[in-house]
Amino acid sequence: MNNSQNNFDLEERTFQFAKSVALYTKKLPKTISNTEYSKQVIRASASVGANYREANEALGKKDFNMRIKISRKESKESAYFLRLIVETNVEEFKQEGLHLFNETGQLKKIFSSILIKTNQ
Repeated sequence: MNNSQNNFDLEERTFQFAKSVALYTKKLPKTISNTEYSKQVIRASASVGANYREANEALGKKDFNMRIKISRKESKESAYFLRLIVETNVEEFKQEGLHLFNETGQLKKIFSSILIKTNQ
């Protein structure tokens, strides 16, 4: 597979992640904590893909690295808020939340790998 196809796949994957997070948070009970955690995780999850797209249009290696680091950081933030949601809600919402939480781990690994390969 060529590099542009790899970029597209990760662009699509990060888009689907943000979309899944938004749809998941709509299902949660309307509590103060869920409302606040949902706002945070929606912002962070959308930022993962937005910054990855910006990295693909980077002006140079330094700009690329910074955007990939931001994507990784936003993945970590998404994981934090997803964990809070999972651990403060009833069983009904745990499986989907854990699936999304696991996706953040995969995305963090992918962005870390990109940084390592770019800086070799």
